[in-house]
Amino acid sequence: MAAAVWSVDPRTGREREQVAVEASGAEVDQAVRAAHAARSALADREVRAALLRAAADRLDGARAHLVEAADAETALGPVRLDGELTRTTGQLRSFAALAEEGAFLDARIDHADPAAVPPVPDLRRMRIPLGVVAVYAAGNFPFAFSAPGGDTASALAAGCPVVIKAHPDHPATSELTLALLRRAAADTGVPPECLGLVHGFDAGVALIGHPLVTAAGFTGSVRGGRALFDAAAARPVPIPFHGELGSLNPVLVTPGAAAERAEEVARGLAASVTLGTGQFCVKPGLVLVPAGEAGDRLVTALTAAVSDTEAGVLLDTRIRDAFLAGVGERAALDGVESPVTPGAAGEHTVAAGFLTVAAGRLAAPGPHDLLLEECFGPVTVLARYAGPAEAGELLARLPGNLTATLHLSGAEERGEGGAAALLERLTRLAGRVVVGGWPTGVAVADAQHHGGPYPAATSTATSVGTAAVERWLRPVAYQTTPQALLPPELRDGNPLGLPRHVDGRAENGA
Repeated sequence: MAAAVWSVDPRTGREREQVAVEASGAEVDQAVRAAHAARSALADREVRAALLRAAADRLDGARAHLVEAADAETALGPVRLDGELTRTTGQLRSFAALAEEGAFLDARIDHADPAAVPPVPDLRRMRIPLGVVAVYAAGNFPFAFSAPGGDTASALAAGCPVVIKAHPDHPATSELTLALLRRAAADTGVPPECLGLVHGFDAGVALIGHPLVTAAGFTGSVRGGRALFDAAAARPVPIPFHGELGSLNPVLVTPGAAAERAEEVARGLAASVTLGTGQFCVKPGLVLVPAGEAGDRLVTALTAAVSDTEAGVLLDTRIRDAFLAGVGERAALDGVESPVTPGAAGEHTVAAGFLTVAAGRLAAPGPHDLLLEECFGPVTVLARYAGPAEAGELLARLPGNLTATLHLSGAEERGEGGAAALLERLTRLAGRVVVGGWPTGVAVADAQHHGGPYPAATSTATSVGTAAVERWLRPVAYQTTPQALLPPELRDGNPLGLPRHVDGRAENGA
């Protein structure tokens, strides 16, 4: 008998309602095959744009109900969730505009040049959709990285139907948003089956192995993401797996920055670490601060700022237990101090805090390596470095990250000293480098990159911003193909008015 899927209130730990049952292998197969059968309805970019806009409108129209449902399951709070929903509907509309414009197709034409050495035949290249995309929803963003989130929006913009593996922390919200997305499909004449949803761990495993699934997007833990990544590669026909996994998101504060604005840096750090009860994938988890008086001032200011933070609820009891165990193990290491002790604040809440350690203890492999692993929740580690060499040794030991942040003095921001070298060092570590700010908050924009070297991500693609559409496309070149048989996007005269690249020059279209 299939296991029941329950909606749980993280504030009390009590079951709220049974939402569904875990999908069987046959039900996963049915959802994927139905999505595959509906793919031709997404062939027209105008239809895709209409669907995405209708989805945004449907979500906006149900805003109060959606926020209430998500808060009941996540305890993230109405203000935070309302903002996240606004981000999500804006993201859907930005992908609608992208689909209409068509530049993401990267259409390129080289007319035949028999005089070239060697001769060049007529070649025409563009990107086409892969097919059914599996989306593995994240628990900490029930809208922006879940059923209606960036993976779904970018896949639909690319022309790919989607089957979503719901996150167990917000199953009712997932069902509600899927129903709204399917209504949006019906509003625009698209079969609702182009969007599917399944529940359950085994369903997620079956989904990644389904022969009609052509790519997958994932946001979650290193352990879970790596297992799915390996499964995607082990298939008889391997598929792209675009996973966002773990990230420490290091911050380097130079001695000059600490001397000039220790209190300002401390306030910003406290806000970033405790935002969303520390449940952001770009939370700063390791902060390199200078030893000495300026660093002491920063620690004192951070102590005050973090102490003023109210206790919060984590997404579920499993995450809470892992957080408590994680901070306990880290605090017990030799030389680790807790100016503000993170830990339990009540039966279901946790208190924010931070740990400090001498950077030299992290210079070589050993038990303190635990401090170089992500601890999900409201805690960070301050590593006190004695000089540039020690800071450099620690940075050299770090794995890939989603973000890396640099805080400089005013003179360093003007290019003085070794700021450029520090920036280059951090660039090797991360997909997004922040100077003078904080990494929490990932804008949906053309120039955004949300990814990074492994284990931050399993590919070089971004999961946020309009470039995310590239994950669900593959290029095809047509050689010496008659005009009547070419896709309209590649025909002479540019009948669709697309931005294209023709014989080495940009063609802006209509």
